[in-house]
Amino acid sequence: MGNDNRVVVALMLENEGGPGGGAEVVVLELAEELRHRGYGVCPIVLTHEHEAPWLERQFVERGFEPERVRIRGPIDFRCLRDLVGVLRRRRVATVHSHEFAMTVYGTAAARWLRLPHVITLHGNMWMTDAWRRRVALRWAIRHSDATVAVSHDTRRQLLADLGLPDAAIDTVWNGIPAPAGERTAVRAELGVRPEEVLILAIGTLIERKGHAVLIRSLAEVYRRAPEIGWHLAIAGDGPERDHLATLAAEAGLAGRVRLLGFRPDAAHLLAAADVFAMPSQWEGLPLALLEAMFAGNAVIASGISGIPEAIPSEEFGVLVPPGDVPALTSALHRVLGDAALRSRLGRAAQARAREFFTVGRMTEAYLRRYFSPPDRR
Repeated sequence: MGNDNRVVVALMLENEGGPGGGAEVVVLELAEELRHRGYGVCPIVLTHEHEAPWLERQFVERGFEPERVRIRGPIDFRCLRDLVGVLRRRRVATVHSHEFAMTVYGTAAARWLRLPHVITLHGNMWMTDAWRRRVALRWAIRHSDATVAVSHDTRRQLLADLGLPDAAIDTVWNGIPAPAGERTAVRAELGVRPEEVLILAIGTLIERKGHAVLIRSLAEVYRRAPEIGWHLAIAGDGPERDHLATLAAEAGLAGRVRLLGFRPDAAHLLAAADVFAMPSQWEGLPLALLEAMFAGNAVIASGISGIPEAIPSEEFGVLVPPGDVPALTSALHRVLGDAALRSRLGRAAQARAREFFTVGRMTEAYLRRYFSPPDRR
């Protein structure tokens, strides 16, 4: 560990026991790409748990040697000491911290060792709610070499909430590998005939993901055009599951709506799908949306947060206001009933994903900040 001549990058993120979200996936993919390019990678997982958290296990499965650093409270000097010890022992050359907790502790540790420090903030739903968090973030950003948000929208929110100048934060869009899936098995499993349209939604079953709005809108589509053959599959689990099942049954859609629970085969689900729906109330730059674009799905989504940066016009997908059942109904009716439109939207979205949202493009942007940080004066 750290005994060869490679330049070592520390990738640091807090993670507890359960499966990770977008930030965890981005860190894993960035680690893979850095290793492919000849860099050493020191993954550091900050956790309250005694057991190995999900992200640590993922790194081990991919052949990395992660470090676990425990945090015992909001201010934990032992955690900082342990973090400094890991960075020193692994001979880290540059430090990349993701999200709030690691941003603060990573800044302090990097300053202690006089190492370059880069921050990535993946979202701002709660990050700046408390004044103590705002104070800590302002301090960290001012004492780091570069800070990026994963969307222009998140950047604007952070700058406004923290009262920072424009130059303090810039944007690096997330990048992912193109999913490689097989189409026929999932469609057979779900009973979707070749001529029918499979709509896919992926996400935790919580209210802000808008799945209830999607089911209500599809109920209206069915009322208007019962001749259109479609099925909805929702991959994910959460507290809204029973409510969504009841909603679908009451709308007479029990035979068309499948709640799949957590699925590890997202690539196959995307390959099987024709339309990807994301009717969320809030997102950062969602990886599931980017995966759907790479898979060539026709996208129907809320025009909020970072989503319009991935889908900037109706050339690439259809965006509607969040929570607007009539608008979502109209978009679904139009796309479900027009195979040529679905094909055109899917091809355009796929081409855009391949141009702007690759792991390689994201990694190049971070390497420039690791070793040639911008002048923010």
